[in-house]
Amino acid sequence: MGPTNQTKSVEGGETAIRIERILCPVDFSDISAKAYRYAQSIACHYHAKLILQHIVELWQYPAGDFAMSPEYYDDFRQWLMTKAQNDLKLFLDKYSSVQPECIVEESTAADAILAVADARDVSLIVMGTHGRRGFDHAMLGSVTERVLRHSCCPVLAVPGKDPDQTGKSPAEAVQVKQILCGVDFSSYSERALDHAFSVAQAYGADLTVLHVLDNLGEFYDAGKESAAAVDKLQKLVAQSTLPPERIHLEVRLGKKAYREIVDLAVERHLDLIVTGVLGLNSTSRVVFGSTAYRVIQLYPGPVLTIPM
Repeated sequence: MGPTNQTKSVEGGETAIRIERILCPVDFSDISAKAYRYAQSIACHYHAKLILQHIVELWQYPAGDFAMSPEYYDDFRQWLMTKAQNDLKLFLDKYSSVQPECIVEESTAADAILAVADARDVSLIVMGTHGRRGFDHAMLGSVTERVLRHSCCPVLAVPGKDPDQTGKSPAEAVQVKQILCGVDFSSYSERALDHAFSVAQAYGADLTVLHVLDNLGEFYDAGKESAAAVDKLQKLVAQSTLPPERIHLEVRLGKKAYREIVDLAVERHLDLIVTGVLGLNSTSRVVFGSTAYRVIQLYPGPVLTIPM
């Protein structure tokens, strides 16, 4: 199944993004708890249904392979499922301010997440960026990376640490007041911009739209190139229903677009980056491996990726 068309035209020519079902996989870690707070916040702002998912992966329990009998092995599996359901209830008691639909299943994490997203026509996946095997900041974690590469719907990747959010109570944990969207004037970056407008509208946030001048020839006029880029940006945002004073245009010169995106977001303490993901097909996203992937790797805040 390709990316679901979840947009509708509204007065003023802008495209409104519908977020109707949000999937949030959790493993009961602090990182997934933080992701769940974002999922709840977005569900409230968009009046969306929230689905909370936990996957029991048997490969994590090698002792089960040494079971004395099939009967013992079945008992062990049932114990794991019961424990997971109880742990999910405790997780909800601690972190939930809404009542989501809960799914507990035995499977492989990435496969199960993608399968539920496809079967339920999920509008957005919200998940933490960490691995269970001690991945450092240069790695997203195998599960998160696979979901990001193969998801047909937008994915909000929430990191473990965010300087502007750390230490806040659950009620205060989600602040989206400043959003950054990088565009290169391609169709997929314009789709990302539609989502950025939508989130800015939903949260009453300011939006910075950034274009990076990179891969320029040996002889170029920086002033002329910048002016041309600003003109394109102005035309791109002209139809937005967002108040003009909440839209900020930025053109930067740099060798690597991802570095300029991250540097600007860090300099201005922005709350969210929105970026597009272009691929040859749903299973081979070559561009994800460059700009979007590097932004998620390097930025200490949440990143919303929009597939084309």
